[in-house]
Amino acid sequence: MDPFSFAGSKDVDHAVSVRIINLEGDEPPVNFSTLLERPDLRHIGSNTSPHSDLFVTVQVWAGSKPLTVPVQTAYRPFRTERRWNEWLELPITYKQLPLNAQLAITMWDLSPLGGKNAVDNAIPFGGTTLPMFDADNQVQKGHQKCLVHRHKRADGTDNPKTPAIVAAKKKATAENGQLLDKDADELDRMEKLFKKHEMGEIPRVDWLDQMVFRSFEKRGLQAAKSSMKMLQRQRAVAADDPNDPDAAAADDDDVAHHGRTGTSVFLLNVELPRFDFPVVFADHEYDPPPISSLQPLSASQGALAQQPQVHFGPGINALGESSDGFSPRLIKVYDPEVGQRDNPAEAKHRRLFRSSHRHGILDKDLKPNAKVRDELNLIMSYPPTHLLSPEEADLVWKFRYHLTRDKRALTKFVKSVNWADQGESKQAIQVLGRWTAIDVDDALELLGPSFDNPAVRSYAVDRLRKSDDQELLLYLLQLVQALKYEHISAAAGAQDSSLARFLIQRAAANFMLGNYFYWYLMVECDDHSPEQGQDNRNIYRKVAYEFMTELVKQPGGTDDRNALLRQAELVAILSRIAGEVKVSSESIAKKAERVKSFLADPKNELLAIDPPLPMPLDPSVKITGIVPDQVTVFKSSLNPIKCTFKTTTGSSYPIIFKLGDDLRQDQLVIQIITLMDQLLQKENLDLKLSPYKILATSTTAGASQFVQSQSLSSIVGKFKANPALAYLRHHNPDDRQPLGVRQETIDTYVRSCAGYCVITYILGVGDRHLDNLLLAPDGHFFHADFGFILGRDPKPFAPVMKLTKEMVECMGGVSSEHYQKFKQYCFLSYTALRKSSNLLLNLFSLMVHANIPDIRLEPDKAVLKVRERFHLELSEEEAIVYFGNVIEGTLTAFAPVVIDKLHEWAQALRA
Repeated sequence: MDPFSFAGSKDVDHAVSVRIINLEGDEPPVNFSTLLERPDLRHIGSNTSPHSDLFVTVQVWAGSKPLTVPVQTAYRPFRTERRWNEWLELPITYKQLPLNAQLAITMWDLSPLGGKNAVDNAIPFGGTTLPMFDADNQVQKGHQKCLVHRHKRADGTDNPKTPAIVAAKKKATAENGQLLDKDADELDRMEKLFKKHEMGEIPRVDWLDQMVFRSFEKRGLQAAKSSMKMLQRQRAVAADDPNDPDAAAADDDDVAHHGRTGTSVFLLNVELPRFDFPVVFADHEYDPPPISSLQPLSASQGALAQQPQVHFGPGINALGESSDGFSPRLIKVYDPEVGQRDNPAEAKHRRLFRSSHRHGILDKDLKPNAKVRDELNLIMSYPPTHLLSPEEADLVWKFRYHLTRDKRALTKFVKSVNWADQGESKQAIQVLGRWTAIDVDDALELLGPSFDNPAVRSYAVDRLRKSDDQELLLYLLQLVQALKYEHISAAAGAQDSSLARFLIQRAAANFMLGNYFYWYLMVECDDHSPEQGQDNRNIYRKVAYEFMTELVKQPGGTDDRNALLRQAELVAILSRIAGEVKVSSESIAKKAERVKSFLADPKNELLAIDPPLPMPLDPSVKITGIVPDQVTVFKSSLNPIKCTFKTTTGSSYPIIFKLGDDLRQDQLVIQIITLMDQLLQKENLDLKLSPYKILATSTTAGASQFVQSQSLSSIVGKFKANPALAYLRHHNPDDRQPLGVRQETIDTYVRSCAGYCVITYILGVGDRHLDNLLLAPDGHFFHADFGFILGRDPKPFAPVMKLTKEMVECMGGVSSEHYQKFKQYCFLSYTALRKSSNLLLNLFSLMVHANIPDIRLEPDKAVLKVRERFHLELSEEEAIVYFGNVIEGTLTAFAPVVIDKLHEWAQALRA
């Protein structure tokens, strides 16, 4: 037998779509005298013109009930024929279709007076019902000719009155005088041959193919005419048949209500998606449900437990039965195990197994054999998001003493403990004290939402105490979020939490830490969204109060506290003027003048700041005043303000202050980029990254450092040929170099391009266009505006990495030595960051409840999306090959070029 390949419909995750091609057929016109007598017929378009405008609606039905909302065609003005030629996509996929699914297709005419079966001013021109599966349970595909039942809406019930295919009542044979539809058979045969030709199974011969196509078009027209004539004959025969009362009644109804004395025959041509293999119906198999996920009932609650009340959904009860009464067809069952968290048999097995592994001498000296050691090494390599199976948890528990020498094993051991069992948790805490020192990334994992045992969290905090202030600053944003998972009561405050006490002590002793700690707390206190909740706000207010109290106790702490309060006043003043500018309807020039006069007013105390104030963005910089003449108001919906401050070193520090936007997502991305830069530096890989400072001062305001640079969009507008290289050559000329640019500048450009390409790929940064790709005069390339991360993008067909031809041309093209260096830096940085994937995944897991917009959309998938970009299932060599394919695929993709051009046109129209 020849091999037969097919697919099951449950595996086809493709939206159901149908192309409405055209309507062919005719009908006798309505008598002019009838139109004069009946105004209800006079205003219907199809009664006055054979090519009147119609629209089509398509809806999926099954079990005599609609499964989707109807989808409608766009407006089409018809001249010589009714042709839509439009694909409609329905909100359901093939894997969701039941076997009795049908497409209910209705053509609608318009009438100001309404009529029979009318919906508002739309009256049905005709309807047809096409089953989605044929008699062999295969999905219908390709072109379909559907018989239109005039003046009827499509009937989607199990026994429709508007079938698309009407079965002949008598066998069509040559002996009984009826014509065989040979043309239809020939069309089916040719259609199969065309499919083979399209798939390359039939060799292409251009001149012969054109002749066949022309002949097929003629044959198609002839088949359409013959099929129409045959349908008309069948209708006429059926009308004359005295044994068919339905047909006679239909003709009488047509004359009475619609004024036509002849038969109307229309065929609707539609097209369904084609598949390379037959798609056979296969129902989805659901996994067996768990016993229960509810909290176990206590003894007192168990005594009061009553039979739960069951509410049936609509359509379950039989007609005439109340929803409160018992149905004779359905039985209510009360499950006594509802409320049990665990399987009693498995819980008993776990207790018996672990009770045999106490703190005995034999247990402490237990060593795994080679096979078990391989299994343990596999468990140790799991990423933080992996859940241990019961067998793996038992294995880790069994060899816990042997694993105390492996720092990677601690988090796996903590996951294997049943902390609800007091005896087991007590043993686990004793084993924790024997463990070797763990890394920071594992300590951060223990502070996440999955671990609520105070002893475990205290152990993680003890590991953080060994970190210096510079390292702690890299994780401070996540550690502030981890306070949400601490058990902090309003009465005791930070005394309940080892993490809160640790952060308060370290932040009070170092003003750099204290500055950012203060602003991170203020943002959380300001967050009044439902996701935050009153309890969390109270926790952060309590921690902020105790931080200020502890700060005053330090040497010079009173001055530090006053500095933080003065920073808050500075932000309040900037917020006030930014709010006035945003709501005013003045021109940009007048808004800028308003800001300058406001800042120059001595009453606002910004011209001279004495004593110097640590900049909230960067406390290492102390500002002495503002420069009103260097104020700029940007032309956008929020009108951000660029302010320049004088510093104690005599230099200037420009910032951009924005009101009305939540900068916490941008702040998170910049923090992760800064951390990645530090990780790469430890690997002796300097990619010349320049993450600018950014700080959210509330949920609707914040400031970012202004870096002197130009967007690639503006550079392309100034320099036509190889714009980025021309820009660098303009600022850093060197005729001795092949590209005419200083070698140091080109090296900086290539390294920073590689670094940001890898980092934005891992973080899934979206909405990349030439306006948010920036280039500094010294060659530093960087990204700005991180409103879309984790793979989200407002544009369709967005690339996974932003690498434009302008960026590559600046390196000398794809065949240049600099481009090869660029790829090498990409590979080195990608493999280096994969080694630190656990740290980055744990940081994102701590931000799950941080109310970051793109994380809030799917909090349970945020960490998984980052993990997918690392491709941890690949070896290092395979990862390099994969990333090389990503780079090449990005360069050869056509969609990003079109998207950039559309964005450029949109910006030009907006300007």
